[in-house]
Amino acid sequence: MGRESDAKGDAKLKQKKLKRLSDRENAGSGGDPMKKRSSKSKEKNNDGSPEQVRDVLEPASSSSDLVKLELQDDFTERKKRGLKRKRVKDESMEEEAAFVSGRGIKPLSDKEASEEEAQKKESKKKPKKTVKKEEEEQPVIKKPKRSKEEIEEAKMLKMKKKEEEEQSRWRWWEEERYEDGVKWKCLEHNGPYFPPEYQPLPYNVHFFYNGKKMKLSLAAEEVALFFAQMLDHEYTTKKVFRENFFRDWRKEMTHQERLVITDLEKCDFRELHAFHKDKVEARKALSKEEKQAQKDANQKIVDKYGFCLLDNHRERIGNFKLEPPGLFRGRGEHPKQGMLKKRIQPEDIIINCGKESKPPAPPAGHHWKEVRHDNTVTWLASWTENVQGSIKYIMLNANSKLKGEKDWEKYEVARKLKSCVDSIRDGYLRDLKSKQMVTRQRAVALYFIDKLALRAGNEKEEGETADTVGCCSLRVEHITLHDELDGNECVVEFDFLGKDSIRYYNKVPVIKKVFKNIKLFMENKDPGDELFDRLNTALLNKHLSSLMPGLTAKVFRTYNASITLQQQLQQLTNKADNVAEKLLSYNRANRAVAILCNHQRAPPKTFEQSMANLHSKIVARKEQLALAKTELKLAKKELKTRGSPDSKLQSMVDRKAAAVKRCEDQLLKMEVQATDREENKQIALGTSKLNYLDPRISVAWCKNMDVPIEKIYNKTQREKFAWAIDMTEADFEF
Repeated sequence: MGRESDAKGDAKLKQKKLKRLSDRENAGSGGDPMKKRSSKSKEKNNDGSPEQVRDVLEPASSSSDLVKLELQDDFTERKKRGLKRKRVKDESMEEEAAFVSGRGIKPLSDKEASEEEAQKKESKKKPKKTVKKEEEEQPVIKKPKRSKEEIEEAKMLKMKKKEEEEQSRWRWWEEERYEDGVKWKCLEHNGPYFPPEYQPLPYNVHFFYNGKKMKLSLAAEEVALFFAQMLDHEYTTKKVFRENFFRDWRKEMTHQERLVITDLEKCDFRELHAFHKDKVEARKALSKEEKQAQKDANQKIVDKYGFCLLDNHRERIGNFKLEPPGLFRGRGEHPKQGMLKKRIQPEDIIINCGKESKPPAPPAGHHWKEVRHDNTVTWLASWTENVQGSIKYIMLNANSKLKGEKDWEKYEVARKLKSCVDSIRDGYLRDLKSKQMVTRQRAVALYFIDKLALRAGNEKEEGETADTVGCCSLRVEHITLHDELDGNECVVEFDFLGKDSIRYYNKVPVIKKVFKNIKLFMENKDPGDELFDRLNTALLNKHLSSLMPGLTAKVFRTYNASITLQQQLQQLTNKADNVAEKLLSYNRANRAVAILCNHQRAPPKTFEQSMANLHSKIVARKEQLALAKTELKLAKKELKTRGSPDSKLQSMVDRKAAAVKRCEDQLLKMEVQATDREENKQIALGTSKLNYLDPRISVAWCKNMDVPIEKIYNKTQREKFAWAIDMTEADFEF
């Protein structure tokens, strides 16, 4: 009975709807502007949804409003009765048929309708099959999860490998040292590795001059390619770079080429540049097998030239590959940028090896400049480069015995300074009143080197290098005196380019004696005149060595850097902090040293993006922590309401508490990391850590604070400072 009554009700409902639809058509036939809109909408939205009909008919007149209300009532009525999906679908199809017949369009027959329905079903199925097929063609390879036994086995293997490396390491610091001056007794190597010879350009790559093709000689073509490779770099837009390049390029040309090529602006290197770009892209696009073949070939070169025998121990050579020819860039606005760095020939190179060993063979058709057997030096080969006339060396790697001994000696000399630094300071303060001008200048220079950790500076010939200065080569234009500034009296303002063209800018309050002496040194001098006109680095270091054997201006810099690190670590570190907070304290101490030594850097290009990524991770972690705390609260509440102890609920509470603790630790670590990154944005911590800070201070701090040494030094640095890591106890003091 229930089904029959439902069927009767459905029949009445259908009749009502058909009447409404025909009424709507009749109302629209009299030029009603809603006619086209409603029919179009109906054609697009033929799923029979009352909401869609309602949306389309909203701007209609009062009669259409009535239809809208009736449709709403109709939809509510059907929803209340809870009709099945199939019935609703059948009704919508009937509505569509009635609407189409009202528009004068022939409705589909049952057979045609069933065929169309079958096609729709088929079309719905096809994309799924295609996706499935694609998934089958490119299956997602998931790495199988390792079992606990496999993870433990991998850890054991790693530890075993580490132990083997430690056992095979040459513990030279435990051996007796050679007599003064002797660095080694046996040295054998295969000499430097020469870069490959120049290969001519393909026949279809052309150089153009004044719009015409021109075939260059091999020497001129090679130098032209050096310039073409840099076309997308700002260097090639600089006047000094272009002038230096063109002058040196003309030297490599034939007489005939020099007569033709007289203006760099008329030279067209674009095809050479495109050829270079294609080579770069081709190198990137190499297959896995080709890349592996290249890697194997490079490894063979390393095996042959990258190692030497030093006192019967195999040691790694640092820079065994000679630099290929190219254009000199320099740092900052170097006056020699753009000059040609010539190819180094065997005839330019001096080889140093042991008397008993066989000297390395030069390349076929060549000979060495000289073969020496000097065991008082640490270099294996040397030559003079053509741009600045400086001597270049091939040395052993940073983790070798020779480098390690040199570092150890450097820090031991700096430690000795600690015992006599007070008397040296008293001495230069007395010399500020000396009647001799050279003594006063030396005293002021020592004051700056001691208090500001300035480099001593070296005399340079005019135009030889960039305009960089140190303490002894400061000019009047680099100094500004302020009787009072920012609430401080006797302020000296420094502004000059230091090593590597890094700007040094600082405002420093000084004692009155120093301030008066600087005023005296600046009297009757032009801005370009030297401030310490009676002093140079050699005189300063000679005086320092008379105060303590081995003492130089650089030792002062090393001493001040190391003692500052030790003092800062004592002030900033708290043993109760976690590892992340201790590392932040260490980096802050390191940063104080880097600021003292003016170790700056430009912010990384990706800094802003990486910080944004880190902050988004922090936000997500905070949300995760809030959720974990809510879940813990609910779990505790449920446990409390039970009254009686429940082991399952208790374990769940413990798990939730552990999750909260884990989230808190991770959040703290991320926040500390963000702070650290922001503070180090323009500070280079690595330079001081590797060159000015006694590694034994860091090792002792790690042992005292229970911080793994791996958190301070990476693998390469640990190999470099293996001597310090092995010999240092927790009670070490610089």
